[in-house]
Amino acid sequence: MKRCCFIGWVLLALATCSPVETRHGTSLPTDISPELAAVDSLLWQRPDSALTLLLSCRDAIIASPNTPDGDSSETHSMRLYNGHYYQLLLAELLYKNDSAQANRAELQQAVAYFDSLMAGADAPRASADNATITFLAARAHYINGVGYYENDSLVEACREYLKALETMEEQFGEKELTGKKAKFMAYIYNRLLEIFSAQFMMETTIDCCEQSLSFCKIAPTSPFGVSNTLLRLGMQYNKLGEKEKAMEYYEKAIEELPVLKGALYRDIIASKALCDYQLGMGREKPLDALRQILTEAADESERLARYIAIGDIFFEEQLYDSALIYLEPLFECNENLIHQVQVANFLRIIYDSLGYADKSDKCMRFLADQKKSEGQNKALVSQLECLYQTYLNQKQEKKAAQEKRNAVLRTVKILIPIALLVAAVIITVIRKKGEMHLINQKIEAKKEMEEKAKQHEEAMKAEKQAHRMEQAALSGRLKRSNEKLRDVSRQLEQTLAKNSLFEKESPDNYTAFLNAPVSLYIVKLVHEGQFKSKMDYMIYKESALNKEQMLTLRDAAEKYLKQFIFTMRKQYPNLTDSDMDYCYLFLLGLSEADVSALMQKAYSTVCERSRKIKGILGTEGELCPALRSLI
Repeated sequence: MKRCCFIGWVLLALATCSPVETRHGTSLPTDISPELAAVDSLLWQRPDSALTLLLSCRDAIIASPNTPDGDSSETHSMRLYNGHYYQLLLAELLYKNDSAQANRAELQQAVAYFDSLMAGADAPRASADNATITFLAARAHYINGVGYYENDSLVEACREYLKALETMEEQFGEKELTGKKAKFMAYIYNRLLEIFSAQFMMETTIDCCEQSLSFCKIAPTSPFGVSNTLLRLGMQYNKLGEKEKAMEYYEKAIEELPVLKGALYRDIIASKALCDYQLGMGREKPLDALRQILTEAADESERLARYIAIGDIFFEEQLYDSALIYLEPLFECNENLIHQVQVANFLRIIYDSLGYADKSDKCMRFLADQKKSEGQNKALVSQLECLYQTYLNQKQEKKAAQEKRNAVLRTVKILIPIALLVAAVIITVIRKKGEMHLINQKIEAKKEMEEKAKQHEEAMKAEKQAHRMEQAALSGRLKRSNEKLRDVSRQLEQTLAKNSLFEKESPDNYTAFLNAPVSLYIVKLVHEGQFKSKMDYMIYKESALNKEQMLTLRDAAEKYLKQFIFTMRKQYPNLTDSDMDYCYLFLLGLSEADVSALMQKAYSTVCERSRKIKGILGTEGELCPALRSLI
């Protein structure tokens, strides 16, 4: 319903405002009116309050027809921009407040102005400025389409809605269409599906419904936006005869409702009840549901809308007397032509069956009158289909072109690194050739030096041989006296060995200890395990030495290192059997980390034991060399 108070406000605004200049600027002003920005922000939540605020600041916003003396071109451009921005906001707010669009001429000037800002810029604008202008230009085309729709110019309205879609899609990617922009896209598709649905273009309407639903889920147009779109989808599938699919959407629509009450809830229940009947659920349950929502109707218009579903069921059940109660009031009410045509078909059959010839003729005349306009409707549908298909084709072509550009960019991104790699390889090969040449020169020089060294060595050998022959004569005389000296030295060494606290083991015994099977097994474990001091010793549990293996290691030590063990126990009585086990492991060249893993002791515990043994032996260096020095 159009509200007269808003029309009065608009007439007042137009009467007190100067006309907007038609000359277009080419750059975005930097000083946009804060009042308009506030109105634009409020427009999306409280359109009634936004309209009041907009009308209160009209005198300060509307641009003058000519540049006042002393005004710079930038100031005038700002005033011009704000003037067109004002007219756009005014048209949007009139629509959102259910009022007729009373500033058509000024709005169409604004459409041309914002288009010129997009197409005729003298210098590149910043990305944020581009986005702002694009959004305003798209909104201008959208609200211009609303004006055409109010004047029953459906083709022009559809063209403007599609232009708004193209403008948004050219500037913004899918990830950018969020918030207000996503909500605006849902608005556009909602307007398109209203046009297509009224012309029974079901498949095209379904496509628009699905697009609207995707954007509405990102930024709901209202708390009931998703449910309303799901209901529309169900109704289109119902028209196509796909009842099961229609029922799925009706149920989804109910699930998405924030509250199970209100006009939308009753619309869904009515559609679902009729669909239940058509799917063979019987008539009583659907009729009960329809009668219940009929009692909750908000006004006469809604009450009559519920009649068609009830009358339809009675008609299908051939309960014609009951059907007439609901269908005749609908036929007499001319608010919905689509309902009138549907009801006229029902009534014609009923009247023929009941023998009401006059009433049947009336219905036939009405249907005949509607037939006359079918040719015009077909032409309209054809034009609308052509417009939408052209839009889809252009969208597909742009998408294919973009994908082609992306493919080229991906190819370039792949080829450039390959080219750089090939260049690097070529440079490396050239450098390697130079380096090989230098290396060959060095090798030749080295061979020459080795040859000279060999010759010098052979000369030295000959000289040494002559010297040895000269010394041989002297060695005969010294040999006999040296023999006696060696006997005395041998006796002295034996005496010292018996008295020494550190009798040495034979190196062969230590080697035998290292080559004992258990020793080799432990060294193999360490080599394969690569034990780390920073890791928890528990993770090496599978590599741990058991009690039998430790006893075998102790037996090997006692077998091959008897004198060493005897000396250690005699010189260092504070060493325990456990300390000696650690010593045997350290003699194998193991680290504290290795011992920690094999003994299943904490690394800190092994380090503490290592410090204890070092303290007893009086050494600060590594244990392995210290212990070996005692062998």
